[in-house]
Amino acid sequence: MGKFSSLKEAQDFFVKDRFATVNGMRIDELNDNTCVCSVDITDDHRNAIGGVMGGVIFTLADLTFAAASNNAHFPTVALDVNIHFLSSTKGSKLTARSECIKNGRTTSVYNITITDDTGRDVAMFIGTGYKLQN
Repeated sequence: MGKFSSLKEAQDFFVKDRFATVNGMRIDELNDNTCVCSVDITDDHRNAIGGVMGGVIFTLADLTFAAASNNAHFPTVALDVNIHFLSSTKGSKLTARSECIKNGRTTSVYNITITDDTGRDVAMFIGTGYKLQN
């Protein structure tokens, strides 16, 4: 394992990401190669026309990026991120899964795929992290 010696240690650290945790987001899996986070969709996550707010999807991806990149190198901060919304959410749960594309000396790049519990691809998030010196 990387920075965090256990999933519980990572969960305890990222509980300080108040916006994500207050909105029900959680880290479900974290190891050297991947991070999985999820959120159960409630009415509080919906916009005026009934869809899931884009900010919910972005925040879930951002938490996944933060946990994955900081597990690989602590501390890492976002240098650049972008998101492509692919489809509306049809299910009742969103899951974000990370994949490290590059883990260089000073930067890292992660692809985060967000799906709903029907298997629908909802969004693709790409984050570039900058590794701060400890």
